[in-house]
Amino acid sequence: MSKRAEYALERLWENSEFVLSREVRQDGSAPVLMLAPASEQPAPEIVRRLEYAYSLRHELDSAWAVRPLELVHHDGRPALELEDPGSNLLEVQLRQPMELLQCLRVAVSVVAALGRLHAQGLIHRRLEPSSVYVDLAAGKARLICIYLTPRLPRGLPIPAPPELTGATLAYMAPEQTGRINRSTDSRSDLYAYGILLYKMVTGVLPFTAKDPMEWIHCHLAIQPMPPNERVHEIPKPISAIVMKLLAKIPEERYQTAAGVERDLRQCLEALESGGQIAPFTLGVHDVPDQLLISDKLYGRDSEIDTLLTAFKRVASDGTPELVLVSGYSGIGKSTVVNQLHKHLGPLRSLFASGKFDQHKGDIPYTTVTQVFQTLVRQILSKSDGEVSQWRDKIVEALGANGQLISNFLPELELIMGKQPPVPDLPPQDAQNRFKVAFRRFLGVFARPEHPLALFLDDLQWADSGTLQLLEHLLTEPEVRHVLLIGAYRDHEVGALDPLRRTLEKLRDTGVAVREIALAPLSLRDVTQLVMDSLHAESDRAKPLAQLMHEKTGGNPFFTIQFFKALAEEKLLVFDPATAGWNWNLEHIPYQRLYRQYCGSGDQETGQSSRCDAAGLETTRLSGEQRGPVHCEHGKRQI
Repeated sequence: MSKRAEYALERLWENSEFVLSREVRQDGSAPVLMLAPASEQPAPEIVRRLEYAYSLRHELDSAWAVRPLELVHHDGRPALELEDPGSNLLEVQLRQPMELLQCLRVAVSVVAALGRLHAQGLIHRRLEPSSVYVDLAAGKARLICIYLTPRLPRGLPIPAPPELTGATLAYMAPEQTGRINRSTDSRSDLYAYGILLYKMVTGVLPFTAKDPMEWIHCHLAIQPMPPNERVHEIPKPISAIVMKLLAKIPEERYQTAAGVERDLRQCLEALESGGQIAPFTLGVHDVPDQLLISDKLYGRDSEIDTLLTAFKRVASDGTPELVLVSGYSGIGKSTVVNQLHKHLGPLRSLFASGKFDQHKGDIPYTTVTQVFQTLVRQILSKSDGEVSQWRDKIVEALGANGQLISNFLPELELIMGKQPPVPDLPPQDAQNRFKVAFRRFLGVFARPEHPLALFLDDLQWADSGTLQLLEHLLTEPEVRHVLLIGAYRDHEVGALDPLRRTLEKLRDTGVAVREIALAPLSLRDVTQLVMDSLHAESDRAKPLAQLMHEKTGGNPFFTIQFFKALAEEKLLVFDPATAGWNWNLEHIPYQRLYRQYCGSGDQETGQSSRCDAAGLETTRLSGEQRGPVHCEHGKRQI
């Protein structure tokens, strides 16, 4: 990291994290761009992001990207020096309407650059007008690549959404909101490109919103007005391309930047020849050469409807309910519950979740702490005025017992401040006092204006203290407008299990306890998964789906792992000549699929605290073990 010579800076744009400037050196050498942290004391994540962007300098080509040049120091902070394309940001160009022909030329160049980035195995994550440099005369675009996602193995999606900051809210794909159980991949960039293209051809964004929650709701639930209805001069095929890019479900969007480029070029060539753009079938050449396994939820519509109906009932009449989602590991319990999350935005509700740990059952309230940490951190992310409003509500609810809850939830002191100690009481009285304080604290979040949904996963491992607290909350008349959802493996809960006894007590006291038992996917569901993932017709997909269904028993997690194993073993390959996926059932060994299962791990996350053979590891389809395994639990047939 070098020190800087004398220079003058021209600020180009800034957000909450970075400032981009043009650096004009006094020695007369060519200007460069400089990306510096916005804060004088940047967070470690900001510095790591600069370092990672610099590490990718050899992966980016100046023909389509603004390449990093050097890590430098600026006012005592690390900064990234970039090439100066000598052109303007697209954000500047969009301050006035663009002529359609020029707009299409730029649009083609932008999506071509995006395709080159994706071909490097990278995802942009923040495509917006301030991340694109455009030379209008040449019709050439280059991408500023600062928020790139680290490389992942082919076919694996990105697990975590980016932060919700600044202009990103307007260009964020539904799966990036964190409100749905969908992964981020290259199609998320294509959604952002659709927003960008919408603004280029119409001059406005497809959505308007006042706050993050409203933006999230727009991306999840609101269908934008087609561009040709907003601006009648826009040809229908261009409008259709934009609307396909803006599909809420990734499988319904364009799958590749190359597919978008081919369709836009067809429009551009028609306009350049002086003719009209005739209607044509979109996406004919849009077949991904990577395995993008569909994230759609199959065969769970009635279960999701049951959850949503229960929440609406709790929101309207206030009576708390408990909904239990049961089934084997990998059956998709948490996936179903997380689908509820995306429906709660319009209801102005709150949602928080936590997961019990098999090896922390002797530590009371650990998971409940995890749940309420989520809610407290949501408050801390708000404006000072909103935090102050929440502080007043919490202080009023807890009174002199604030220290009890801040002992249990230390982050609460960041909202309430230091609380006075509470007097000592005998153990039973102290326990009762805590329960009263906690239910009043819960009542701050669970109110008619914002009902609360709490999700507790792996409830079969709940500690006795937490079960007693849940029983107290569900049976106290003071607790209102809260839906408690618990997911558990019913086959691991015996008749004398504490969870089973707690459920019996709740039913005896009149608490509404509803059960949702998840069954394996049907052959029809697996067939649809294969069709959506491989872009194959039903007749061709069904034989492969039958084999997958037989080998996995319709377990969603195992089905996805089997799908990935086919690609890893080259039993499922992309053929560029036909732009489609090929497989031969005769080459797939017909033995049942084995996995290495460690009882200390979690089959849905593959995480374990006890051994390297964590969770469920795909073995070779011939039945041979993949890699070294040191685990006393042995093999498990599925």
